[in-house]
Amino acid sequence: MAAVMADRKAVAASSEVSPTLGSLPATRRQILVALKKRGEANVEQLASAVGVTVSGVRQHLAGLAAAGLVAHRSVREGPGRPRHLYRLSTGAEALFPKFYSELTNELLSYVEDEEPEVLERIFERRRRRRVEGALARLAGRPFPDKVAEMARILDEDGYLAEFEALPDGSFRITEHNCAILGIARRWGLACSTEIDFLREALPEASVERVAHMMAGAHVCRYEIQPRRPTQKREPASF
Repeated sequence: MAAVMADRKAVAASSEVSPTLGSLPATRRQILVALKKRGEANVEQLASAVGVTVSGVRQHLAGLAAAGLVAHRSVREGPGRPRHLYRLSTGAEALFPKFYSELTNELLSYVEDEEPEVLERIFERRRRRRVEGALARLAGRPFPDKVAEMARILDEDGYLAEFEALPDGSFRITEHNCAILGIARRWGLACSTEIDFLREALPEASVERVAHMMAGAHVCRYEIQPRRPTQKREPASF
């Protein structure tokens, strides 16, 4: 009980000064990250994800709800009381990295008004810089390690990214956060340079986007299929 009370005081104090994700108590931070990754989850799923009892998760959710960081909806599954599915509130999204600002959009709009082709070159220069940096980090690695390192690069850039190897030999990278969401909503070019970045950094694979935040998904997800090496034909013998 004392630990729970201390936890509540910590959240209350942090909420008064516009908390960051890192300033929240560890368990509550883990719950928010789990919700960010899942989109929605019930109490049992959250308890499993963060390694806390169901009753403990309920107490933490109550505190997060009071701080305006989580919301829920009721879902009826058969007879009995409806269950709650929890999700991040709009306010909680501000806790996750968003590397853009109104000033950035304003300045880019000025560039577009003056010389639209310059705006295209700006996005192109960003893509090229990221590709060059990624290629340097991926050089000499086996392909599975390249995919893992790409996920780390994206995670460092604020995309809350993770990867998984699939049974058929392909891979999947999932971005649970869009670090440039505000810019992407205004300029579709920003999104196209993201997938171009992955394709150029992994030229030995086919990269397809199968889920897209801009299309209404709660994640961006890419399927990565290594290309089969081209077999050389033996010269014909006569």
